[in-house]
Amino acid sequence: MSLASWFRWNEPPNRISQRSPAEMVVETLMLELSWQMKQAQKQQRERENEYRRIRTGVDYGWLVSHPRQGYDISPGERLQLEDMCSKIHPSYCGPVILRFRQVVAEYEPEAQEVSRLFRSVLQEAAEKIKEEEEAKKLARQWNTKNRTSLSLTTFKSRSRISPFISDIKTISEDVERGTQPNRRVWSMPEFRNTK
Repeated sequence: MSLASWFRWNEPPNRISQRSPAEMVVETLMLELSWQMKQAQKQQRERENEYRRIRTGVDYGWLVSHPRQGYDISPGERLQLEDMCSKIHPSYCGPVILRFRQVVAEYEPEAQEVSRLFRSVLQEAAEKIKEEEEAKKLARQWNTKNRTSLSLTTFKSRSRISPFISDIKTISEDVERGTQPNRRVWSMPEFRNTK
């Protein structure tokens, strides 16, 4: 251990803030994945030891040395998962981790299956984010439409509909007088501009 590690407090305080929130999300989610993979490997070893103990009737667990190197994902898969993590908004990082832990607890996967479960949780979160963005977009469009409709109502309020004005000719008046009706459409009210 070097002497420099003891004096980390001498490092500038802005070291943490140099990373963008997206980089921090990727790092946090990938750390969670690697931790869950290690936990799955540990549980898998424990299950194998328990099975061996039940089968043989003797516990040799104290004699067994566990290999340090376990299952790890391929570099290509790691890049794909990091790319998927970069699409997760920082506000969703916590819920994604909680959902991932819940899924891992439900299925108790082996180490090889953990990355597949992680991928499914990331896809689920990405779909949810996309749905919420579309809902916000629709809400913005709706608010914009409401503003334009309000301007139309103010325009309509300037022109008044007057269905009961005395100089409006009706079919019944023409019938009473015995005259032919004009070519006007009688179902439409008469519009007049008020000044």
